[in-house]
Amino acid sequence: MLSNFHGMNWSPFLGLVLFLAHASVAAQYTFHADVAPIIYTHCTQCHRQGEIGPMPFTTYEEVSAYGNFIVYVTASGYMPPWTPDHNYSSLRGERFLTEEEKAVLSEWVASGMSEGNPADNPGVPSFPEGSQIGEPDLVLSMPEPFVHQGNMMDQYQVFVIPTGVTQSTEVQAIEVRPGNNAVDHHALIAYTNNPSTISQAQSLDAADPAPGYESFGDYGVDVDEFLFGGWVPGTPPIQFPSTIGHVMEPGSHLLLQMHYGPSPIEETDQTEINIFFADAPIQREVETMIVGPQFLDTPFIIPPDQITTFHASVEIDEDVSLVSITPHCHLLGKSWEVFARSSDAVDTIPLISIPSWDFNWQGLFTFPQLVHIPGGYVVEAFCTYDNTSDNPINPNDPPEWMTWGEFTTDEMYVLFLQGVPYMAGDEDIAMSVPDRNTMMTYVRDNLYPAWPNPASSEQSIQVGFHLAQAGRTTLSLHDLNGREVRRFLDGELRGQGYHLESMGVQGLAKGTYVYRLVTPSGEVRAGQLQLMAP
Repeated sequence: MLSNFHGMNWSPFLGLVLFLAHASVAAQYTFHADVAPIIYTHCTQCHRQGEIGPMPFTTYEEVSAYGNFIVYVTASGYMPPWTPDHNYSSLRGERFLTEEEKAVLSEWVASGMSEGNPADNPGVPSFPEGSQIGEPDLVLSMPEPFVHQGNMMDQYQVFVIPTGVTQSTEVQAIEVRPGNNAVDHHALIAYTNNPSTISQAQSLDAADPAPGYESFGDYGVDVDEFLFGGWVPGTPPIQFPSTIGHVMEPGSHLLLQMHYGPSPIEETDQTEINIFFADAPIQREVETMIVGPQFLDTPFIIPPDQITTFHASVEIDEDVSLVSITPHCHLLGKSWEVFARSSDAVDTIPLISIPSWDFNWQGLFTFPQLVHIPGGYVVEAFCTYDNTSDNPINPNDPPEWMTWGEFTTDEMYVLFLQGVPYMAGDEDIAMSVPDRNTMMTYVRDNLYPAWPNPASSEQSIQVGFHLAQAGRTTLSLHDLNGREVRRFLDGELRGQGYHLESMGVQGLAKGTYVYRLVTPSGEVRAGQLQLMAP
């Protein structure tokens, strides 16, 4: 008996025991106790009614319906969207999941997505409506709506906005409220109190038949402060610590430069700027350093069929305290790394690393605390560009010589550094922590970005949209000549609210396409889809 016992093949039995033990551990995870805290912290800020996420994640039913999808996009790092390497440096408003959090989601889904006890649910966070940081003291707006033509072209339009202040006014926070996220790509705000500059800008405005005036890249005139404020999707408002900020003088103007992305249909925008006055006297005004091609070691020319890295170095004359950092490039961008080093290279201060640049998820990144850069240190900035056919969003097929240009299909190398003169104790000054919400709101029918994008022609594409009312809906795919190549919804009934449709693109050639949504209310929405070879 004993010999038979020892002679048995125990491998299948042990495997079953280990599987059951693993399943027992996984089964301990429930939505309300374990998953909801993760989802509410990292996902619900965008995935809720009226926000950019294509589906809401506020209840067990909503989350469990996309369980496998959530595991896929979080395990791959696609969501939550955050391009900087959080192990390289710390930045305000970081969005990333730990490996432990990813494992909880994966185990919960694998074990059947147990709901658990509702009493364990921490409750959906309270997200403020409108402004992220409170009631603004002053709201400035584009003088009138601007219509962006549906010609599939980028547009940079500058709007001249008087501040209207009648006395010297100190500003502690600036918040851009985009008017149309379908085309609003990013916004830059400049400040000027120079009568000559204001007159020149007003003349350019008067000469342009549309509201504002066209100016690609910069503002078309010299300004006092190049980066008074700014916005890119997903970034919190610029909110400075006490005694640090900007000053607006009587007669001053803001120049709001809006970058509108390509659109196949007309879109209307009227962006607003919320201004928050300082609670304490401003002792130091924020200044902006711009690192551009003039600081590069070599001319800014990117050869075809090559991966090219450019390097700039800038010496810091006097001690400064950095507030924020903003690297910028276009579709060929592959990675960024920026750090400061002592003249003897003994000390290094890491500022930002973006290992996988994503043109669609840029940011104006603020440090959690002011970062002291001693005088004599050198800021080193490296940006790598992929101008090969392996880059799925390369605007040229085959690749072409590329250099500086203002269009999305051109290329740039720009680094913005915002800071103030250093004072002892700055290292202990913390920037305010933003509420976990987003400023991107939708109040009508909307079409959301396709995913994945770029994609292989062998993949299925997910397209989310929101309908303000129930009714017949059409979703189709077109080439750049306007010819319909696929129809996925053909006047089918869809209810009010959020929807996620799958688009099969098998057999389609590599290239750029336009997906087009016609809603029950008759509105037309469209977006671009880039297909790669299988």
